[in-house]
Amino acid sequence: MDNKNNLITTLKEIIQTAFISFGIFLFVYIFLVQPHRVQGISMQPNFESGELLLTEKISYHFSKPNLNDVIVFQAPIGNKADFIKRIIALPGDTIKLEDGKVIVNGSEVEENYINSKTNGNTAVLLGKDEYFVLGDNRSSSSDSRTFGPIKRSSIKGKVWLIYWPLVKSGGYKGARLVSSAYYSISDRFN
Repeated sequence: MDNKNNLITTLKEIIQTAFISFGIFLFVYIFLVQPHRVQGISMQPNFESGELLLTEKISYHFSKPNLNDVIVFQAPIGNKADFIKRIIALPGDTIKLEDGKVIVNGSEVEENYINSKTNGNTAVLLGKDEYFVLGDNRSSSSDSRTFGPIKRSSIKGKVWLIYWPLVKSGGYKGARLVSSAYYSISDRFN
């Protein structure tokens, strides 16, 4: 009888631990961080297709998105995919694309993180809740040039960490923190 009670007690503890672990996972996933996979070449050379990253979801509850933040947002073109792009202009800004240049509020934006000029000619005045986003690989990106500005409510979070692949190999840069302060990727972990 004692072995049967021990077995039941052990099973109860396993089930309790599983429920608590699942609850912690849900809390972290819903409120703190969410994993995403880079799909496609729209963010090269800074993000490669197949890299796995974590999107932190807390900071935008306490502050507004900033210029050059790399964000994940719900695709505005009808599918349930998430897009990863860089914020180029903020609410209230006037953005103009002409002759391969990006001009925000009358000043040309210096973008040392891209390899090609920005195609397209457009001028947009952003509303109070709108952001203009572009991929880093301007020749192969579906971004605000295609679907227009995005709404603040569609932003899921800011890219915080690339966690896979762990080590630098081939075209991959390895695990690293994403830094918008230098408009590029931090190289401290390579």
